[in-house]
Amino acid sequence: MNTLLKSALVAATLAVAGQVAAQVTFYENDNYQGRSFTTQQPVGDFERFGFNERASSVLVQGGPWEACEDVRFGGRCMVLRPGQYASLAAMGLSGRITSVRALPAGQRVPDNRYAPLPMPSQVIFYERAGFEGRSLTVADPLEDFARSGFNDRAASAMVIGDAWELCEDQRFNGRCVVLRPGRYANLAAMGMGDRLSSARAVNRLARVEEPRYVAPPAPLPLPLPPAAQVIFYERENFEGRSLTADAQIENFRNSDFNDTASSAIVLGERWERWEVCSDAGYRGNCVVLRPGRYPSLAAMGLNKNVSSLRTVQRDARVDDNRYSPPPAAVYDNRPRRDERLYEVNITSVRAVVAQSGQRCWVEREPVAQSRGGPNVGGALVGAVIGGILGHQVGGGIGKDIATAGGAIAGGVIGSNIGRDGSAQSGQTQEVQRCENTGAQATPTYWEVVYSFQGQEHRVQMATQPGPTIIVNERGEPRA
Repeated sequence: MNTLLKSALVAATLAVAGQVAAQVTFYENDNYQGRSFTTQQPVGDFERFGFNERASSVLVQGGPWEACEDVRFGGRCMVLRPGQYASLAAMGLSGRITSVRALPAGQRVPDNRYAPLPMPSQVIFYERAGFEGRSLTVADPLEDFARSGFNDRAASAMVIGDAWELCEDQRFNGRCVVLRPGRYANLAAMGMGDRLSSARAVNRLARVEEPRYVAPPAPLPLPLPPAAQVIFYERENFEGRSLTADAQIENFRNSDFNDTASSAIVLGERWERWEVCSDAGYRGNCVVLRPGRYPSLAAMGLNKNVSSLRTVQRDARVDDNRYSPPPAAVYDNRPRRDERLYEVNITSVRAVVAQSGQRCWVEREPVAQSRGGPNVGGALVGAVIGGILGHQVGGGIGKDIATAGGAIAGGVIGSNIGRDGSAQSGQTQEVQRCENTGAQATPTYWEVVYSFQGQEHRVQMATQPGPTIIVNERGEPRA
């Protein structure tokens, strides 16, 4: 079967998604390539259709389907929600499916029977060929790369989920090409190296002419652990334009962010540290940042004064005076490698509203903390990572969130930071101050409650949620 016909079949399969009650299409290769087999009825034995133990990717439409390793729905079975699964390898089903059937509407399915959710559609650009150098992850249409300091810089890319359209000019103009899911180690080979200015996902129902596609990509690798990252913001309290870095930057001028950063968030394991410096080439006033939230860089003399950044070796010894003041805790909701994800229903949502006419900000001040008291500074609302402010399992500190004079207690993970058993000289905390402005009240965040495996969980979200939330096997929210 030629490539044009295969693409037409995939497009036709997607085009009828809204017209079928439940349908599943299996492909013998990853990324919906090779021979395919479509059914709307239960299949007790794939051998009858010459497709036994051949499926490597699948499109699920209309409702959930149960896929099993043995005939007549026996052996190990997993439930696939509607969506695109570019590879069945991550769930151990590649080349092993022997029977399949749709599940009745409304049937209750234990969380541990669901397959991991399909990865969201996104594209990761790298500034050098071979997926090296600085990276930019795009999940929504981006009509001007200049806003992200990445205009005409992309040299390689990984496309995940859906196909993406990449264009040389802003607002999806000029020469454009379409990339299928996969790895593209050198964009120059297709005449797009260091020339991209806008990108957007291709609608799954859109018809794409074959000449618009570039050469077939290399397959995607297995998910990697979340990389350590630093996210800089041009204003305090994590507002304004941002720059995300997961590798060293010798001169921020090349990223159009020199002497711009006023606050920062560091993501990663506790041993992953970063050195930020006031001058290019890692010179000038240099400070080491640990994972956490830094709502203001002024306390360390770096407000709008950051010009270079690099990681600190894991085994490197760092003098105490080189560290920044202790940061507020941060919740890292990025998926981990080999982590199974689940979609669970939200049971209640409550909008938390600051008092009308209040403007609030965070200041750092000295504090002496007694044994057993919660670290109020660590509990104050700060950065928004992936739309999640904090996570709490069960009851305990911070369970009841309320407003008091415009100061909002939240960020429950941070509420235990700093309980070291005694007062410490020179320790500081972030304190929220408020003043009247006469403005109308608006929701500051949403408190969301959901139940997973018999345990009640609460999370504070920066945007109004939908009916479900994605969690890992411990019930922790994931992006």
